[in-house]
Amino acid sequence: MKTGSLPVIDIDLAPLPEQPDDVAWPTDDWPTGDPVDAKKRKLAKVVDFAFDDDPPAVLGLTQALVVVQRGRLVVERYGPGFHTEFDEAAGNPPEADGPETTFISWSMAKSMLQIAIGIATREHDLHLSSRAPVPEWDDHDDPRHGITWHHLLHMASGLSWMEEYTTDRGSDVISMLFGDGSADMASYAASFPLASRPGTQFLYSSGTTNILARALQRVLGLGGDADGMTKWLNDKVFAPLGMTSATPKFDDAGTWVASSYVYATARDFARFGLLALRGGAWDGVSIVDPGWIDAARRPIKLPTGHANRYGSHWWVHDDGRGSFAAHGYEGQRILCVPELDLVVVRLGKTPLTPTEHDRDPNPVDKYLDKIVACFSA
Repeated sequence: MKTGSLPVIDIDLAPLPEQPDDVAWPTDDWPTGDPVDAKKRKLAKVVDFAFDDDPPAVLGLTQALVVVQRGRLVVERYGPGFHTEFDEAAGNPPEADGPETTFISWSMAKSMLQIAIGIATREHDLHLSSRAPVPEWDDHDDPRHGITWHHLLHMASGLSWMEEYTTDRGSDVISMLFGDGSADMASYAASFPLASRPGTQFLYSSGTTNILARALQRVLGLGGDADGMTKWLNDKVFAPLGMTSATPKFDDAGTWVASSYVYATARDFARFGLLALRGGAWDGVSIVDPGWIDAARRPIKLPTGHANRYGSHWWVHDDGRGSFAAHGYEGQRILCVPELDLVVVRLGKTPLTPTEHDRDPNPVDKYLDKIVACFSA
């Protein structure tokens, strides 16, 4: 079934910078250097602000901050480690975070799935305007039968969903990750009815991402095969970039929980951000088509209003610099700033509202704006 692509907002995309000729690709080690064309004293103060002994309440604990400028690592800072009351009660001493510490991605994994699907479109018969291979919707009379890859990638499937991070009013995402739906998350999410016609409304949904992850594995012939999918991700995405720490997690049904679970070091998350900033190329090899990255940073138009901050499983930042980012719960960020050739990774535990996106601007994004403002074009 062909339905065509969803319309996008006609915006001028900032060109994606190329790796400088005199800077080695960080497949093994990161080239380092001092910030260039930067307000260094101000930058130092802004970085220190996040790592104060008594961290600002609105920002919460920052565990890692990495800034890559023009391919070089120019800022790297780590916090004291996350020490819970249970650690305290058990007598476990705090352990400082560092370059070898792996952190949870939360929803930044969604953007990794988007790259994985882009790779699959080149290697398999995968057409985004065709219906997604979701067995729960196989019946032609099912109103969800026509939901396409495009609908799912842009969070416009029309499926009912409650993306809240407390249980006060009921939470579909918590039920999926930790409750009744955790054994087979894609099946759980696919069981929800339509709340609107596909392609007409934006609704952020981690369930949608796990439906996509299972659909991708079916296309790859790896449905239910966690080991096989881990190998595929490593061979196609992680290993070419030198992301040796990257570890995806799977549910009991063998589906990658791409809504939430990739563990990696801050440097490896920065490698992924650099791949996106470089238009999907890495050291002379095209990992994914440049047009796939451009599609990720174009918001879509919808009849009921457009999702003006969401592209294709990436967030679009309206900052005049063409920035786009992978976002995760509690303020995880991989921010790509094409105009300044910057990648900024922030990992931590920011206290947020139940739906995470209620506060605009988000305190983490306000903080990262201050980091970015220390650099000039």
